[in-house]
Amino acid sequence: MDLTSLRHFLLALPGASEDTPFGPEILVYRIAGKMFALVNWQANPLRINLKCDPALALLLREIHPEVTPGWHMNKQHWNTVTLSEQLAAPLWQGWVQHSYDRVVAGLPRARRPAAPQRKQADSAH
Repeated sequence: MDLTSLRHFLLALPGASEDTPFGPEILVYRIAGKMFALVNWQANPLRINLKCDPALALLLREIHPEVTPGWHMNKQHWNTVTLSEQLAAPLWQGWVQHSYDRVVAGLPRARRPAAPQRKQADSAH
């Protein structure tokens, strides 16, 4: 996983933004001002902190050696994921989506990003 691809994936989520409030070495990704991911872009391999349901966080730590308690975060609600070559992209991408969804669910409805519009099938007249 390279940093450019990771940033593109994170910023493609509706309403996602990137900033560096903790210094240039940590990229922070937010939705409506709330963090859903933090990336240590200088780590090799890259490491990302993600919000997680507490029960799922414990399970993921037991199953995947790449998943550890959140570095410098609330260890109950955050995991640090090492994006090693052995970790399949659909896994970590699903964990990013889970983190994003948890944060969005905690936002007031008025601050949630609009759902992408579905194209309606043309109806024959």
